[in-house]
Amino acid sequence: MTDMIEVRWHGRGGQGAKTASQLLADAALDEDMYIQAFSEYGPERMGAPMQSFTRISKEPITIHCHVTNPEVVVVLDPTLLRTVDVAGGLSEDGTLLVNTTKSPAEVRKELNLKGCKIYTVDATRIATDCLGRPIPNTPMIGALIKVTALIKVKNLIKGLKKKFSKKFKPEIVEGNIKAVERAYEEVKSE
Repeated sequence: MTDMIEVRWHGRGGQGAKTASQLLADAALDEDMYIQAFSEYGPERMGAPMQSFTRISKEPITIHCHVTNPEVVVVLDPTLLRTVDVAGGLSEDGTLLVNTTKSPAEVRKELNLKGCKIYTVDATRIATDCLGRPIPNTPMIGALIKVTALIKVKNLIKGLKKKFSKKFKPEIVEGNIKAVERAYEEVKSE
């Protein structure tokens, strides 16, 4: 890992981008990393475009602003590809992970992207299969861990169990774990 990795999450209110950002940060904290996780909202309503950010570092993090040049961009809602510049500020050697049924090559062509690594996973289908609801956040974290190796998947699962067990029934917790594991296996690269 370089000094600091910045992840920008694009989603819509209610899709779990804020929770995903926090779960990733909490798992990194369990690996003795320094972290930041925070969100930025427009109109605060269900379905409105929003962004969340995660910073992970081996050293203390001294900046406190939103992420403009992320190493990784995660898109939870593929409709945002047409309405938001999700790749804005992403470097040529960065990583773009999109929740979509499209292939990485199709996403590259749609966004007219040069450089960067593109990955796709059908997180909505995985969430629907595993949870009975189309909330793509936990599958997207599983895919993100696979393509970046930012943290260990076992630490994410441990943190997910700890956080979700306080709020959800055991079958919901287990469904989220299955969603993470499936996306980890099903994520596609070019």
